[in-house]
Amino acid sequence: MKKFTKGLLGAALLSFAASASAVTDADIDNSFKPYTKGFPTVEGVVAGLVINKSNVDTYASVLDDGMIKHIKDGWVELTVGEPMDFVLNQGYIDATKAGAKNHKLGAKVGELEGYTAGRPFPIEPSLDDPRAGEKMAWNFQYGYNWGDGAAISPFYWKYKNMNTGKIERTIKFNFYFLNFAHRVNDAPLPEFEKNPGKLFRAIYLNVAEPFDVKNTQLLIHRSQNDLKRDNAWLYLGFQRRVRRLATGQVTDSFLGSDLMIEDFEGYNGRISDMNWTYKGTRTMLLPMYDSSKQERTSEFNESDGYTYTTYHGKGGCFPNVTYSLRKVYVVESDPVDPNHPIGKRVHFMDAQTFTLPRTVTYDRQGKYWKSWMIGQAHPDSHHPVNKGTGVSVDDAFGMMDVQSLHCTTGQFKGLVDPSLVKKKQFSVQYMRSFGK
Repeated sequence: MKKFTKGLLGAALLSFAASASAVTDADIDNSFKPYTKGFPTVEGVVAGLVINKSNVDTYASVLDDGMIKHIKDGWVELTVGEPMDFVLNQGYIDATKAGAKNHKLGAKVGELEGYTAGRPFPIEPSLDDPRAGEKMAWNFQYGYNWGDGAAISPFYWKYKNMNTGKIERTIKFNFYFLNFAHRVNDAPLPEFEKNPGKLFRAIYLNVAEPFDVKNTQLLIHRSQNDLKRDNAWLYLGFQRRVRRLATGQVTDSFLGSDLMIEDFEGYNGRISDMNWTYKGTRTMLLPMYDSSKQERTSEFNESDGYTYTTYHGKGGCFPNVTYSLRKVYVVESDPVDPNHPIGKRVHFMDAQTFTLPRTVTYDRQGKYWKSWMIGQAHPDSHHPVNKGTGVSVDDAFGMMDVQSLHCTTGQFKGLVDPSLVKKKQFSVQYMRSFGK
């Protein structure tokens, strides 16, 4: 009898989690415009407030444990900025309204049925839903981060010693992103006609400087079928050949940095590679801001006058930007593979954009390992190309290994411009021709 009851309960939970959502247009509007009735408020947390080790306990409710520790240790001070409404592109919202009623989870983690485009699950998550975390992960995976295609050109990474602040190495990259399917704005819609691999998305990067790693290239193909492993290739300039990356290499240090390939954009893996758990909704400070009101640097002398984010705090590892109060979904992910180098990640997902401005990583012994921040600039305050795109623009990152006291920072010139992205760039043949 107990087995029978347990089976019925399990079936009921699975049905609740996997069934097509009874989602309404009002649910969708609330998902994309959660601040229609005003921004969240917390007593004393107002624009201009500086949170430091003398007052951090007063404002601990709006910070994660890792950031509280950094502030208490004197590593950084946070300044609160004015809140901003990051309403995403209308085409993406319209696609959500057209398709969300048909979306549902499959029986296995990584299976999504009936998906066309837009936000897969725009309903408010529930702690009673055992697969709510998985739904939030799908919202990130199929989010409007970089639109249908974009370039970060150039993209500067600096490797730093946190004790001394010494910059050990600077690498200049060019990154490109292209959605092959589930496109909502830029032709062809909704998918490229010639897409024999049934790809969802591809990432391509090449190294411009310094000379010893120049022409190093990385290409990642992600299938529409999340249960199918990514295809990834690496071209090393000094070898002048393309080699396929083994699965485990996406969790190795990438070019000696503090990032894994799996860390890109906050999380660059498959949904099915992780167990996902929704831990609740909070009001928190996240690095989301008006970039025109930040301290910027012209150190890279861009011809169009574009300036980059500056850094401060211990080792110069923290993006020097303001933080604003946001509605945040807290989601934990732990690897399915017991040999994975991490124990778990805690993602603080922005509930409006489903970007990942803040992620904390723990090692396999449960100890705090990496502190991951991705500054999000409002597109209308950023490069003129991005105005009106409805994309929350990745503007700067800081990845700190708090155990080895080392960090990697990234300064973006992100451009949501489809003319900068060519389909031919996302092929092995292109890597070979580019490397010659």
